[in-house]
Amino acid sequence: MALSVGPVTIGCMGKVRQLRLAKDAMDRDWADPGLDLDAVAAHAGYSRYHFVRAFKAAYGQTPGQYLTHRRIERAEEYLRGANLTVTEICHLVGFSSLGTFSAKFKARTGMTPTEYREKHVGRGAALIPGCYAMLWAGGFRRREGGGEAHAQESNSGEAC
Repeated sequence: MALSVGPVTIGCMGKVRQLRLAKDAMDRDWADPGLDLDAVAAHAGYSRYHFVRAFKAAYGQTPGQYLTHRRIERAEEYLRGANLTVTEICHLVGFSSLGTFSAKFKARTGMTPTEYREKHVGRGAALIPGCYAMLWAGGFRRREGGGEAHAQESNSGEAC
């Protein structure tokens, strides 16, 4: 039985299910900076190269493009609603390089993260304090050995 998904015909429903499992993993773990192509391909049971081809055929974009799109969407939400620095947002959404984050953000939105914030802040409710946004997004980590919680470096200028 053949199933048509977009421009590609997949010979077995199991292949679509495998790709969907990998896509679900990206939707769930998008903020994990350790989420890489090998880990996502393993969810689908594919080699990394075969997975990229199959994912693009099924969804119209590579897994990397899809993951970047998800991270930028979440960064837009944080820029509009949370009192966090651009650097804090960069790390919260899974980028390890501020330069890469800013370049990809501008390529997607046409604005730098700072320009985006200036355009959109003030159009709705007050900004969420950065400490609450960090707590909700998992920005607080446990210290090795000490057992006490601490925040990643924060420049948002507020105490919680």
